[in-house]
Amino acid sequence: MLSIIRSYVRAVDALNRFTGLVTMHLIFLMIGILLYSSISRTLFDTPVNSVVTISQFLMSAYYLLGGGFSMQENAHVRMDLFYSRWSSRRKAGTDAFTSIFLVFYLVVLMIGAISSSVYAVKTGQATRTLVPYPLAPIRIIMTIGIFLMLLQATSAFFKDLAKARGVTL
Repeated sequence: MLSIIRSYVRAVDALNRFTGLVTMHLIFLMIGILLYSSISRTLFDTPVNSVVTISQFLMSAYYLLGGGFSMQENAHVRMDLFYSRWSSRRKAGTDAFTSIFLVFYLVVLMIGAISSSVYAVKTGQATRTLVPYPLAPIRIIMTIGIFLMLLQATSAFFKDLAKARGVTL
């Protein structure tokens, strides 16, 4: 059983590391689009109407697909009034306990994301902007991002549980 969990943790960590490293480059694409829009509007007096929508989509993809990687790297914000003084085993036990609530939250979020994605695909839902962009792609990306965070949360749970018991995965 331990080898299955170890394999799961390694596979999920590798998947989220790859996804995070690829996703982090979306910020450069977004900066390029915003720069193009600024130059187009300022120098050539031709504003690009779709820039805000495209930038919002890219930022959403950046945020959602990078969530699992951020979780893996412990790059999230943490309140540590007492936490910083605890032993590593106690921190791991507390993290394992709170991971249960995170997994529950992500499962509920995942159910909503799937429902939202299915609705967007079935109805052809689009933005209410000058150019009506379909919402299905960003909703599907949202679902994938939440799924990756759910996988990473369960991986973190296993790692923390093992660490709390004095075992390393």
